Amino acid sequence: MSGTENTMGPTILVTGGTGTLGGHVVRMLTEQGLPVRVLSRSERPSADGVEYVTGDLRENTGIDAALDGIGTVLNLAGGPKGDDEVARNISRAASEAEVRHLVHISVVGADRMPLGYLRTQLAAERAVIGSGVPWTVLRAAQFHDLVFGVARAMAKLPVVPAPTGLRFQPVASEEVAARLVELALAGPSGRADDLVGPEVLTMPDLVRDYLRLQGKRRPFLPFPLPGAAGRAYRSGLNLTLDGADVGKRTWSDFLAARVG
Repeated sequence: MSGTENTMGPTILVTGGTGTLGGHVVRMLTEQGLPVRVLSRSERPSADGVEYVTGDLRENTGIDAALDGIGTVLNLAGGPKGDDEVARNISRAASEAEVRHLVHISVVGADRMPLGYLRTQLAAERAVIGSGVPWTVLRAAQFHDLVFGVARAMAKLPVVPAPTGLRFQPVASEEVAARLVELALAGPSGRADDLVGPEVLTMPDLVRDYLRLQGKRRPFLPFPLPGAAGRAYRSGLNLTLDGADVGKRTWSDFLAARVG
């Protein structure tokens, strides 16, 4: 279904549109000729088919104005904390504005991992699902960009901590963005299949690959992660090994473009 053929409204609102994922989504939407509105905490001039409106999802300001005339919302706003509050605010406002499709990005394992951050992600999902607005939720694995920051920081240490049993399925943020655009234009579909990368990698795998491109070596110190979180990681509860959509771009591909 093309953007001009869908019935979701002439303009699509993107929250978090100035971040890594949101930037890709906004670009992909405008490349299809779709008018886009971005809710931003800071004032920005509108340009290149993108209208910026000022508001703050956590402070619950500017949301009603941002939703004026909007049929579809992609909620991509995220931070280290408060994503559940953000989701409640945008969901409530979207319901009042009679938005016809609310698309939300979440994290693989949100309903399985005993971590405060992921409990917040699950609460955010529930706010979207309970809003009364037709919805789509996509859970994705950690982006290459995020894993890169962790690997680069750990590679600076004289001895690299290597938590045993900690595995990742890093995925390209561009591939997640493309899937979100596809879901937004297709109409509400509920829980979409998880989107993960093509490899399951340990933390030493990630750091060694980074060090190799830098022409460096470091010793690694294995240790078990303690408690319920450690047991969950060792059991792979942060992974989706079956029934997921799998991206194509590998960690090595990403590193070669970013570092090489």
